[in-house]
Amino acid sequence: MTTIWRGTPYPPGATWDGAGVNFALVSESATRVELCLFDTPDAPHEAERITLPAKTGDTWHGYLPGAQPGLLYGYRVHGPYAPEEGQRFNPAKLLVDPYTRAVSRPVTWNDALFGYPLGNPREDLIPDERDSAPYMPRCLVVDPAFDWGNDRPPRIPPADSLIYELHVKGFTLLNEAVPEPLRGTYAGLASPPVIQYLQELGVTAVDLLPIHEHADEHFLFQRGLVNYWGYNTLGFFTPDVRLSSAGEPGGQVREFKEMVKALHAAGIEVILDVVYNHTADGNHLGPTLSLRGIDNRLYYWLVEDQPRYYLNYTGTGNTLNVLHPRALQLVMDSLRYWVTEMHVDGFRFDLAATLGRTAEGFDQRATFFTLAQQDPVLSQVKLIAEPWDIGPGGYQVGYFPQFWAEWNGKFRDGVRQFWNGHHASVAEMAYRLAGSPDLYADDGRPPDASINFVTAHDGFTLRDLVSYNQKHNAANGENNRDGDDYNHSWNCGVEGPTDDPAINALRAQQQRNFLATLLLAQGTPMLLAGDERGRTQQGNNNAYCQDSTISWVTWELGEPERELLAFVQRLIRLRREHPALRRPHFFRSEGDPDECDLTWWRADGQAIDGGDWEATEACCLGMLLDGPAMREQDAQGNPVSDDLLLLLLNATPEATPFTLPGPAEAAPWEVLLDTSHPDEQQFPSIRPGGVYDLSGRALALLRRRR
Repeated sequence: MTTIWRGTPYPPGATWDGAGVNFALVSESATRVELCLFDTPDAPHEAERITLPAKTGDTWHGYLPGAQPGLLYGYRVHGPYAPEEGQRFNPAKLLVDPYTRAVSRPVTWNDALFGYPLGNPREDLIPDERDSAPYMPRCLVVDPAFDWGNDRPPRIPPADSLIYELHVKGFTLLNEAVPEPLRGTYAGLASPPVIQYLQELGVTAVDLLPIHEHADEHFLFQRGLVNYWGYNTLGFFTPDVRLSSAGEPGGQVREFKEMVKALHAAGIEVILDVVYNHTADGNHLGPTLSLRGIDNRLYYWLVEDQPRYYLNYTGTGNTLNVLHPRALQLVMDSLRYWVTEMHVDGFRFDLAATLGRTAEGFDQRATFFTLAQQDPVLSQVKLIAEPWDIGPGGYQVGYFPQFWAEWNGKFRDGVRQFWNGHHASVAEMAYRLAGSPDLYADDGRPPDASINFVTAHDGFTLRDLVSYNQKHNAANGENNRDGDDYNHSWNCGVEGPTDDPAINALRAQQQRNFLATLLLAQGTPMLLAGDERGRTQQGNNNAYCQDSTISWVTWELGEPERELLAFVQRLIRLRREHPALRRPHFFRSEGDPDECDLTWWRADGQAIDGGDWEATEACCLGMLLDGPAMREQDAQGNPVSDDLLLLLLNATPEATPFTLPGPAEAAPWEVLLDTSHPDEQQFPSIRPGGVYDLSGRALALLRRRR
């Protein structure tokens, strides 16, 4: 019998101190907690069960002298099985420690994972006594030591950031420049060919789709599919073992750190897409994997008068109860861990409106937001909200607190409608180009609070956006019912791939329009990996379950794809070269004309005013950025200015003559970029008062030197 001491209730999890391991598990309502030890990762059953000898407050704890990193363990938690009272303890089920730093392998689906007998007429009201241990991953005690050397966070100012959203596996799996054993892994993302590509593209941060250990949903397993995106978290502290090339248990922790260190050395930040709104336990008919069996009433938000059921603000079955201080502590401890121990630079919070919910609804003063804002660690990194969930009043774009950035769904929708000719008002498009001051200026947030995007992992890729009228999600096994039912883009009226060169040329130009609008607008742009090289998902706009060529980035480029990539690199270079395109403060467009540094123009050379703003038929727009009037300072206090820049947009199908503003004696306008000309070329200069003929469905950027 292994000797176990009382240990301490803090910190939660399994902590090695050089002489042994302290175990601590939070459960208010449990009656007994057993620590289960395993000899090997593949052993179907534990070698020993040890009852934790002490409980302090709501924390069960014990200390194993002599225990070492690499020790394999799990928990069995005793207590009442009373679903109608919100209690779901079942010691037949091995449970993952919510604070574990690594697991041995993914979940293997079997009916024994459920806390009740599947198919029973009374469903979940009767406990299932089958042992789930053979099918559950084992938790690992981890040695946190790592040589970070001179690693420093790049700390890219938000206004200068360009975020690149990617999937660790899908981004490198088909890249033949990456050594084959490393493809699709953390090490593959950190390999020199991939880092070189990111640097040459010009991104400043990678936003990684969820890398927390997750479980595939049971219904996907039954269809022979997987949760490829990973939005079904099992371990909030655990790098996904499936994304690791390391052969030894726990090696995924070291490999993840090595990836971060390599990206930092290249000047690239690491942002994690994190899912703290729900877990892989699912709804009342889901499996018992971790928190459900540890203390269901503590960790989950239950229906008040029917605690058998879960409030489901997420659409995934359950909602984590961050109103409870212990569930909130779990989230905060996890976030701090990823910053302090894993050196990540920020987070994108999935369905972040859920984290701000109280009993009365969404509240920007909710405890989670307050804690994050005052936290000495989290307040220093990038915090990005997906500002919605599916609950009442769930769309909260523009309503998150200061120091938070937001995925700006209004930018996505407005830009798509404009280029699609779907009658977005002139004012709507102007707001989005100017950094969405209607959403962020009133509460003191800067333009970079707007994370601008046209496409993301959820939805069509850019190439598919301009190529398909409808979704093509049959491979998902849901009879094409899943995913968005609309496509806000103009796609020439032809569905899918075509050999018609004229149609393909129009689609390529529309891709350039979207990319130019994204990268030349104020705010922080986010580019979906592969959009710069014409990646297609064959019309699938909900590829969450497609771990296949539908989702993977292809690296072989034809001439159209090379042309598009070069165009995007040129756009990013222009953004980097011109401070006026990435302002840390909003423009002054009203008041004293001498103080204004932003003006809006019609195609006839007259300023937009009055009723022009609400016009929905006007699909032509000019945006003049007055660089000399910027009156900005850099981090060292030096004045920052720029040339005058003029952005012209024509969403009509016909060419439109734009009369260029300015006094006739001023320097001429030079054309820096025109989306109707994909290659870089020299354009003739035009004097103010002259006319620039902008092709139909095209965008141009012009410069007038100071």
